[in-house]
Amino acid sequence: MTPEEAERARLTRSAAIASISVAILLAGMKIWAVWQTDSTAMLGSLADTSLDLIASIATLVGVSVAAQPADENHRFGHGKAEALSAMFQVVLIALSAFGLAFRAIQQWIEGGRVASADEGIVVSVIAIGATLGLLAWQRYVIARSNSIAIATDHLHYKSDLFLNAAVIAALVLDRYLHVAGSDPFFGLAIAIWLGWGAFRAAGEAIDHLMDKEWPEEKRQEFLDVLAKHPQLRGVHDLRTRNSGARDFVQFHAAVDGNMTVAEAHRVMDELEEKIEAEFPGVEVLIHPDPEGLVDEQGVAAEELLPGVRDGD
Repeated sequence: MTPEEAERARLTRSAAIASISVAILLAGMKIWAVWQTDSTAMLGSLADTSLDLIASIATLVGVSVAAQPADENHRFGHGKAEALSAMFQVVLIALSAFGLAFRAIQQWIEGGRVASADEGIVVSVIAIGATLGLLAWQRYVIARSNSIAIATDHLHYKSDLFLNAAVIAALVLDRYLHVAGSDPFFGLAIAIWLGWGAFRAAGEAIDHLMDKEWPEEKRQEFLDVLAKHPQLRGVHDLRTRNSGARDFVQFHAAVDGNMTVAEAHRVMDELEEKIEAEFPGVEVLIHPDPEGLVDEQGVAAEELLPGVRDGD
């Protein structure tokens, strides 16, 4: 494991442990608050925090597995463990949203009211403060690790800020302003918010699992690096993907057909050096072709550096 990979593993584990610690603290307080208030919105907040705890444990497992180096059975590493962890979290969020929505609609029909509000408001304020501190640390870790598992966990806790504010609003409206239906209304709104967050998080995790290509801007930056080599005559069949925080890329590089094997190998080494300088840590597989030879069909046969081939 390189020093960079070790540092990434340390950061992601610390973020996951911080999430677990905060979730345990908040879950304990919210259990008491639900018992005191009998609020659906507060119950929704407890359900979300309980899921955060389970999801954070899954995140810790995911980032720990992803940090393991490549082995004989996993030659590309274990980076997809983060995406699997994210998908597990998505399922939990979706189930929570469905159950909360059912409870809110049921309370709305029955016309139930909260029993108390002060306890729930105090707990929600404490939860907002603790969540703000955790979010700050998660943002720091995400910026330096690009971890999809921590990013998904970050989404949970970011939504918690709005969720806890919604709980406070629901309790104040129901208990002090006597607005009928406000508690189940906010409970249903929280359920919809959770469902939308699960949908968005699922999309990113699926992209990783399905080996979606890099964004077009990143692909173009990569091609711009290749175009700087004076002996490269063309590039086609470029394929890119992500696995956790690791990038993988492969492509066919056209060179002068009169080059010796040793000369072509030197060019490939120089390309890899240029790529490493601009995209640190990326794993590259280059297939050298004599200029003009393209065996692929369709998109794979498209020349991606026409200016180089034309001598521009």
